[in-house]
Amino acid sequence: MEPLILFILVLMLLFAGVPVAVSLGLSSLIIIAFFSADSVSSVALQLFTASQNYTLLAIPFFVLASAFMSTGGVARRIIRFAIAAVGHFRGGLAIASVLACMLFAALSGSSPATVVAIGTIAIAGMRQVGYTKEFAAGIIANAGTLGILIPPSIVMVVYSAATDVSVGRMFLAGVIPGLVAGLMLMVTIYVMARIKNLPSEEWKGFGEIVAGGKEAGWGLFLIIIILGGIYGGVFTPTEAAAVAAVYAFFVALFVYRDMGPLKGVRWIQETDSKRARVGFSAVVYAVGFFFVWMILSFFVASNWEGVTIGGRALVGLVLSIALMIAYALWRDGQSSPFNIPGYVAAGLPIWGRNLSLTGRNFHRMFFNEETRKVMIDASRTTIMLMFIIVNALLFAHVLSSERIPQSITSLMLDAGFNWFTFLIAINLLLLLGGQFMEPSGLLLIVAPVVFPIAMELGVDPVHLGIIMVVNMEIGMITPPIGLNLFVTSGITGMSLIQVVRAALPFVAVLFVFLIITTYVPIMSTWLPYSLMGPEIVTR
Repeated sequence: MEPLILFILVLMLLFAGVPVAVSLGLSSLIIIAFFSADSVSSVALQLFTASQNYTLLAIPFFVLASAFMSTGGVARRIIRFAIAAVGHFRGGLAIASVLACMLFAALSGSSPATVVAIGTIAIAGMRQVGYTKEFAAGIIANAGTLGILIPPSIVMVVYSAATDVSVGRMFLAGVIPGLVAGLMLMVTIYVMARIKNLPSEEWKGFGEIVAGGKEAGWGLFLIIIILGGIYGGVFTPTEAAAVAAVYAFFVALFVYRDMGPLKGVRWIQETDSKRARVGFSAVVYAVGFFFVWMILSFFVASNWEGVTIGGRALVGLVLSIALMIAYALWRDGQSSPFNIPGYVAAGLPIWGRNLSLTGRNFHRMFFNEETRKVMIDASRTTIMLMFIIVNALLFAHVLSSERIPQSITSLMLDAGFNWFTFLIAINLLLLLGGQFMEPSGLLLIVAPVVFPIAMELGVDPVHLGIIMVVNMEIGMITPPIGLNLFVTSGITGMSLIQVVRAALPFVAVLFVFLIITTYVPIMSTWLPYSLMGPEIVTR
């Protein structure tokens, strides 16, 4: 009787327009107070325990990193790199938009953030070269959903917190499905472009790819820091999120200078001589390569015997000096290796000017209006998510204390459900729920119920997580509560109905992808289990 009352209470409150978090928390409190043998004091204890969850600490840091990356000009540079790489294909600008969404997804962990950051620029660019607004909006709304599938993903962190599945394995599990989903969208766009005779960009050569990659490199290096740091054993996913937030702040304000007191101030000025520019850039590339070498060599050789930090540093120093010489010779054919010290010396005034400028504005970097706005926006998002999560974990506690998952498991087994039919039921449930609820809230309601059933039927816990994330993707682009639809409508000025129609052809692609993901589990499990071993679940 209690399970029926609990679910009726939740549904009644949701349809009455009560916020998701309040619906979950209030329903749980009523059940504990009037129908359960559990003490009301367990509510306070559960809320405190949920708020102390170490895994959930990753969420505010990933949200903050995403906010700085969205504001700090990273999206514009990623789009330039994507256009240089695939823009010359038929429908290339649209394909490049998908690639840009995939790259930004690997930085942000958020689907709405990906839509806003990439869509604001990409949709306007597609409109300028002849794409219809509807076609452009449909692409961005769907490609933006990759923000929660390609790691790092906030939704994966939520699933891991609800089920005690490894965050590291979940992140690895999303790599191959994320690439497959992006590739399917690209192929669909290419076929439609051939049919509709959509334009392609001019091929600008490998030099433009290198230039675009070089410009976006500081932002894209965050992918290496997060994933390399986690799987190299340097830090946990939560610590990786904290490092990502600090790094994103540093890149946005100190390197790219697209926000803050140094906004618009370039490192190299028009008045600087060619010799000074070459010397400055050569040192930048050498120093940058040295740090990349030290990080990557640590990840690769951390378990190798006889490899010391001194040896790695010596090799990195030699390679960095060789790179510096090669760059100077390439940029100035009249120079020789013996002139390199002169180039470095000529670039010193540029270093001095920029370091002096940074020093004078260092305090203002932390306390300017744009930084404050980013921090406030990230705080609002974090508070919203954490309030939903804490109340949803209280809901999960009630489910567990009333043994509701075990009762449902017995009913399904008695009804003859096997893993195949169970996954069909899960997909239908999540697709329906995704139309009405925010992904994190829905996942926290459903996961504690279905997880024990899945384990009993032999469904892999990591595979189940990816299935749920893909369903959350589709839920974000299906009315009436599809979050990506509202975000796309906001940045394009289109009505919600227009955005829904525009996104519909590409939603069909994601439905096909969901079927593949559901019944080809090796796509989700091969990479994490090859690198980290199988997930151990105690039933």
